[in-house]
Amino acid sequence: MEFAAHLPPPEKSNLTSLILAALVHVLLIGALFLGVQWKSHAPASVAVEVWRAAPAPMRDVKPEPTPKPPPKPEPTPEPKPEPKPAPKPEPTPPIKPDIAIKEDKKPKKEEPKKPEPKKEETKKAEPKKPEPDRRPSFDEELQRDLKQAQQRKAAQDQRARADAESRMLAQLKEAEAAAAYSRGLADYTSKVAGKIRGNIVLPPGIQGNPEAEFAVTQLPSGDVIDVRVRKSSGNPTLDAAIERAIRKSSPLPKPDNPALFERVLRIPYHPFEQ
Repeated sequence: MEFAAHLPPPEKSNLTSLILAALVHVLLIGALFLGVQWKSHAPASVAVEVWRAAPAPMRDVKPEPTPKPPPKPEPTPEPKPEPKPAPKPEPTPPIKPDIAIKEDKKPKKEEPKKPEPKKEETKKAEPKKPEPDRRPSFDEELQRDLKQAQQRKAAQDQRARADAESRMLAQLKEAEAAAAYSRGLADYTSKVAGKIRGNIVLPPGIQGNPEAEFAVTQLPSGDVIDVRVRKSSGNPTLDAAIERAIRKSSPLPKPDNPALFERVLRIPYHPFEQ
């Protein structure tokens, strides 16, 4: 009951609003009517007299130069389409450690190298013009011939010296070899004669110191296979004693140098040492 007593009376408020709305509409209609009537009145006419002035003297009027047409505007380039933003990569799930290590070991693919632009071929140099041949003078030819002759002479002298040295060395070697052979042979013969002298029995009544020479055929082992008298001592008894001593000395001594071996030895013998 107390809440209903505070509310305003409904009939009085509705009447006031209706009156205010009617007044606003009457004012709007009156303003529109006055505006139309003000614009509909025609303006008052004004009388004007026209006086013609005397013609002015004619002047030569130069024609104004026709302006050049403005240059055509360059066509504006079409705006390039903005590149679309690259799609964001989706987050990849975490990789296990062992798989990550294996992937790291894989070699990265090398990007194909762009072919380098071919360099322009260098221009070929123009061939030089051949210079005319210059014939040598007489003095130059003479000097050249002398120089060549000196070189030939020096080469000949060098060859001659080399040949002389080679011959000298060869002769020395031959002489040394002959001397060595002679010494070796003398030593070998002395050994054979000494062995024979140790086995000989000299006959009595030998006069002087006669010389006998025997040819002894032997094998490489030194075994004696034949004995011949090449030169008699003049005493047959002495010759027979020397032959018996040679056969008794078989095998004969061998030489120190196998090159000194001879199948047939020439053995001179004196009954008494000189």
